[in-house]
Amino acid sequence: MNQFTVNILCKELGIEEEIIEFVNDKEKLIVDKVEEIERIREYNQYKVIAKMQEAGLSSMHFNWTTGYGYGDVGREKAEEIYSLVFNTDDALVRPTIASGTHALALTLSGILRPGDELLYVTGAPYDTLQQVIGIKGNSAGSLAEFGIKYKEVDLVDNKIDIDSVLKAINKDTRMIGIQRSTGYSDRRALTIEEIGDAIRAIKSYNTDIIIMVDNCYGEFLDYKEPTDVGADIMAGSLIKNPGGGIALSGGYIVGRRDLVEMVAIRSTAPGLGKDTGLTFGTTRTTLQGLFLAPHIVSEAVKGALLVGAVYKSLGFKITPDLDDKRSDIIQGVELLSRERVAEFCMGIQAASAVDSFIMPEAWEMPGYEDKVIMAAGGFIDGSSIELSADGPMREPYYAYYQGGLTYDHCKLGVYKSLNNLYKKGLINLK
Repeated sequence: MNQFTVNILCKELGIEEEIIEFVNDKEKLIVDKVEEIERIREYNQYKVIAKMQEAGLSSMHFNWTTGYGYGDVGREKAEEIYSLVFNTDDALVRPTIASGTHALALTLSGILRPGDELLYVTGAPYDTLQQVIGIKGNSAGSLAEFGIKYKEVDLVDNKIDIDSVLKAINKDTRMIGIQRSTGYSDRRALTIEEIGDAIRAIKSYNTDIIIMVDNCYGEFLDYKEPTDVGADIMAGSLIKNPGGGIALSGGYIVGRRDLVEMVAIRSTAPGLGKDTGLTFGTTRTTLQGLFLAPHIVSEAVKGALLVGAVYKSLGFKITPDLDDKRSDIIQGVELLSRERVAEFCMGIQAASAVDSFIMPEAWEMPGYEDKVIMAAGGFIDGSSIELSADGPMREPYYAYYQGGLTYDHCKLGVYKSLNNLYKKGLINLK
């Protein structure tokens, strides 16, 4: 690092020189891990381009209609491209899907019927989905209110407990849910190989069970996606990985044609399905974001590695560990106190290009069991493929770092978070 860079970090951005030296030294720990990230990026970049070419994407597809959205060729082309990229029969890609949770809620409520059972085989799902299911919080409108049953099987040693899963399946089990990402837990994300092994075992036992994968934070982390290894239906958010930091909003559902149509009907109305739904001129940014996504995801993963290397060197437990195979963009750091989590998130916020002056505070966010602190100064509000961090204020006080459109920005987030903790006497660099 040249002196000009050090000067701007110190003078303009307020980083202590010892912090810069510490982070730069720990950066050496991840050099040998970057090569595989770059290989995965290259493969996925060419895959996305090939599928856009296969679909015959044209500038005419960036035009849009009004009203009901009948004949929206851009919407139809975006959904064709998503189905090709994720190797599925069909796709629903809409800016009106508000979040990953909304995409999952549409998937579950669109397919499951009263009397059906949903079996989650990766333990308790992410906090916001628990209210959708009806196992926590106000059950108004939840699956439980509509007579849909729920069970879960915990992971064992971070792996799906196949024997227990097969024993838990009964005549009412219609769908099995798999959450790929770590969520607010201390486990690493499940790899594609692990997901594939579980799907094959379940399908061998009962071919009729629908396998649904929550792919939030996991897109383009590997050469394959869950739909390449047998998942029937999969959902995610456009303001996470596949939106590339450019998609303004939205979510996607990809999978078997009959299942996607059921979800589409839930998203609009019976008799309408995928044929209506205005895209409000977002097709260009949705697809340009998808084009950029493999590169952006690789930058975020390198940033997550740096966070892990730095905080592990300080003695903190990290999830995933440096040598674990990464299957989402999240880096968890067990900080062991409320104050450390708060200062970590304040540092990430202070590193943002947007709203850097805001001081994040823990608050009772809708859909969460505990107060949550969130740092997110993104160009797209709430975009967690941009530099961001959050954590529930509960023991053992994990901070979950994710995103970063460039590695340099990720590195600044590390500098700023560490600088905060250092100046408050909450860490010792020795």
